[in-house]
Amino acid sequence: MTRQFPKGFLWGGATAANQYEGGWNEGGKGMSVSDCARHHLDVDVQDYKAQNAVTSKDIEDALKSTDDSLYPKRHASDGYHHYKEDIKMFAEMGFKVYRMSIAWSRIFPHGDDTEPNEEGLKFYDDVFDECIKYGIEPLVTMSHYEPPIHLTLNYDGWASREVIDMFVRYVEVICERYKNKIKYWLTFNEVDSMIRHPYTTGGLIEDRFPDRNFTEVIFQAMHHQFVASALATKICHEKIPGSMVGCMLTKLTYYPYTCKPEDVLQAQQDMRSTYCYSDTQVFGEYPAYLLAKFRNEGLNIQMEKDDLNIMKKYPVDFVSFSYYMSSCSAKSVEGLDTAVGNTITAVKNPYLPASDWGWQIDPIGLRISMVDLYDRYRKPLFIVENGLGAKDELIDGTVDDQYRINYFDVHFKEMLNAIEIDGVECLGYTSWGCIDIVSESTKQMSKRYGFIYVDCDDLGNGTYKRYPKKSFYWYKKVIETNGACLFEK
Repeated sequence: MTRQFPKGFLWGGATAANQYEGGWNEGGKGMSVSDCARHHLDVDVQDYKAQNAVTSKDIEDALKSTDDSLYPKRHASDGYHHYKEDIKMFAEMGFKVYRMSIAWSRIFPHGDDTEPNEEGLKFYDDVFDECIKYGIEPLVTMSHYEPPIHLTLNYDGWASREVIDMFVRYVEVICERYKNKIKYWLTFNEVDSMIRHPYTTGGLIEDRFPDRNFTEVIFQAMHHQFVASALATKICHEKIPGSMVGCMLTKLTYYPYTCKPEDVLQAQQDMRSTYCYSDTQVFGEYPAYLLAKFRNEGLNIQMEKDDLNIMKKYPVDFVSFSYYMSSCSAKSVEGLDTAVGNTITAVKNPYLPASDWGWQIDPIGLRISMVDLYDRYRKPLFIVENGLGAKDELIDGTVDDQYRINYFDVHFKEMLNAIEIDGVECLGYTSWGCIDIVSESTKQMSKRYGFIYVDCDDLGNGTYKRYPKKSFYWYKKVIETNGACLFEK
C-alpha cells in the first residue's frame, strides 16, 4: 500500500514580511523595529545574545542611517517588487498554502494612526489576489517580529496597555478588508520569543526601563499580547465566519542529558518554560506553574478586571509551531558541550549531526514534538516553520542542495509517522523560508533556507534574480504525489 499524506493536506512554504519584503520606505510604510535591526557580521553567529542586543543608542543610530547595507531587513529579498514572480514559482511547485505576514507598519505606519494607509492595504490585496489566482491559500500572521518603531520610542512597546487598542484597530481593518480572501490566521509569531528577544517581539529595550525589573516588563508585555490575541480571535471569528485562528509557538524540544532524575526534572522545567505560552493561548488561562513563577519571583503583572475572561472566552482554534532542532537539558552543565539552536544555546546532544550554523538536526524530534503537542492540546496542528539554513553555492544558474533534500526527506517521513501511527491531526506544512530571506537569528542572507535562490549577499549587493534550486523540483514532486514519492524505491 502506498503511503501518502491525508487528502487535503496543505503543502506550502513560509516567509515573513520583515525578512522578505524590503521596500521599507515605499508605499507609505512606516519604520518597524526590524528596519532598525543592524547586522553584526563581525560577531560569532552562535552568540545570539550579542547578535540580538539592542540599546536606545542603536535605535538612534538606525534612525539617522541611510546605509541600508547595515540594516538587511530594509532590502530583504525585495519581495515588495518581486512577489508576482515569486508566487508564480510557488505555484509551479504546487503550493496549496503560503504562509506570510502583513507588516503592521505598512497598514498603520506609526501604530497609533487613526486611519490606515490605503496604499499598504492595496499592496496586500494584490498579493492575496495573486495567491488566489493560482489556487494558493494564504495563511497570514498578523504580527511577525515588526511592531512599528514609533511604539518603542513614544510608548513602552507592548509593555504599554494602549498598544492593545492600537493592535485591535489594526486587526479590525485587515479582517474586514481581507474577509473574502483569508481563512487561516495566526496572531503573534513565536509569542514565547518575547522572553528571548523582547525587542524584536515586543518593541522592548531594556535601558528604557532603568527602574523596573525587566523580566516583569517582559511578562507584562506578554500579558498584553495574550489579551490582544484573544480579542483578535474574537474579531476574526465575527468578521469571517468559518475562519480559523492559531497561536504560533517556538517548539523547543529538550531531552534529559542522562536518566538522572535531576536531569529529567530539568528537561521538564525547560519544556514548561516553552509550553506556558501556548498553554495560555490554547486553554485561555494562565497555567498554575506560570502563576507560581510570578508569585515566587515577585513579578507583579497588572491585569484589568476583564482580561482573564477575555482570554478564556476566545482561545485559539489550532496550534502552529516552528521546529528546527532539539537540545538536551542537564541540572549541571559543567564540562558539557553546548550547541546553538533557534535563538537558544543548550547542552549538545552527542548523537545528532548539526547544520552549518550549529543547529542539531533531529527529524525524530519533530515526531516527538507533534505527539507531545497533540496529546497536550487535542487541537489540530500546523507546522509553519521547518527547514535547513545552509551555505548554498550558485553554479551555472542552479544550486545542488542535496543536503536540503536529505533534511526534508527524513523530516517528512517522521511527520507522516506522527500522523499515521500516532494519530496526530495536522492541517499542513510550510517550509521556512521557501525562498531565500534574511535570517532572523543572525540577519544574514548567506544563511539560506529556500527552494529558490535569491542573488543577494549579506550587504544587499546583487541582482535579486531568482533561481530554482535542485530542491525546488524535488519539493514539487513531493507535493504532486502528496508524499508518495518519499517511499519510492
